[in-house]
Amino acid sequence: MDQTSEVEDSTESSFKQKFLKWLALFLPGIFLLGFNIGTGSVTAMAKAGAEYGMSLLWTIVISCLCTYFMINLYGRYTLVTGQTALEAFRKNIHPAVGIFFLVALTAGVCGSVMGVMGIVAEICYEWSKSLVEGGIAPIYFASFFVSLVYFIFWNGNTQVFERSLAVIVAVMSACFLINFFIMMPPPGDIVMGLIPSIPDVSPNSAQGPLLVIASMVGTTVFSGLFIIRTTLVKEAGWSLADYDKQRTDALVSVSLMFIISAAIMASAAGTLFVEGVPLSNASQMITLLEPLAGGFAVSIFALGLVAAGVSSQFPNVLMLPWLLCDYSGSERNMTLGKYRVIVLLISLLGLVVPIFEARPVFVMIISQAFNAVILPITVGCIFYLTNRKDLMGEHKNTWVANSVLGAIFLFSIFTSSLGIKGVLALL
Repeated sequence: MDQTSEVEDSTESSFKQKFLKWLALFLPGIFLLGFNIGTGSVTAMAKAGAEYGMSLLWTIVISCLCTYFMINLYGRYTLVTGQTALEAFRKNIHPAVGIFFLVALTAGVCGSVMGVMGIVAEICYEWSKSLVEGGIAPIYFASFFVSLVYFIFWNGNTQVFERSLAVIVAVMSACFLINFFIMMPPPGDIVMGLIPSIPDVSPNSAQGPLLVIASMVGTTVFSGLFIIRTTLVKEAGWSLADYDKQRTDALVSVSLMFIISAAIMASAAGTLFVEGVPLSNASQMITLLEPLAGGFAVSIFALGLVAAGVSSQFPNVLMLPWLLCDYSGSERNMTLGKYRVIVLLISLLGLVVPIFEARPVFVMIISQAFNAVILPITVGCIFYLTNRKDLMGEHKNTWVANSVLGAIFLFSIFTSSLGIKGVLALL
């Protein structure tokens, strides 16, 4: 009996080690997926589906292809040079460029932490009304999730963070895919949505399709993804010999990004678009969907929304400490007191919306303004770096890579101009 038990324990241990080793191959990509699919992304995709059906599905395809190319390019730069993005900007372009990204991304993160946690708390509040009369106040939900994320940060290293995020991302993915099959539109609409076209202005929308497209691109082709990607590649200890591994990881991440984003759009298109019901924020989905899709589908969607919000908080609270480490080229030791204080202060921003019962409009407008101009600069920086032979050697860009970068740059200029117009309209 003892020998049999030892064999079973050994087999179980071996299986666990193999699974963890396999999971480790995709943790950097899962981290990016959790970062990318937050409540802002969910709102953008749901809004597009509610107001234009599946006609803007092609936008997700192009955005994901651009994201894959940029993730791969930034990752390859780190594999060749061993430098993270901010370190490269400081050393090889100008320190001011690195400082610009520090300020811009930090502003975006602060606005995101406030907005995301506010939406998550609001969603939980609406959801709790079906369980408790009058619902549970949003501040309690916000306090719980802020404490949870900070607790995991305090007691773990980056690997623990990534594995915790992997579980939350798995829950989020399952929820949105289940909703897709419950509420999906006709398959023909999905196929037609892959053909690029600009739909007519929806009577249910205060925004035209171009601004909706800009918001979809902005939440998918996000500069922070590419900057953080270099950190994750270096953290994983990958070298140029791991290029295929890095590319596979990026492909898995972006493929899941497309599947989840398309599933969210389809869920809204199959219900709200059919009924002609407009949508302005994610929490509306809870009350609008119930009479159309039923309580089960709404509960699953709400769980997916909460998982999306919490998954994006993990990278958000780490962003500034990681950027500071990258800029200075110092060791990424998150147990240092100064980083724990920074993460605590950023985490506490998640309580702003529930406490003051209002959205931090000014901060979010500023963060949107930064995000509107940062993408073309991100593309321009990697174009310069990856074409320097003294840095890349034989791995410098080919004319094909430069052509694709040029197209992404022009596309980013177009979407940025739309984003800036949107911000000016808010002001």
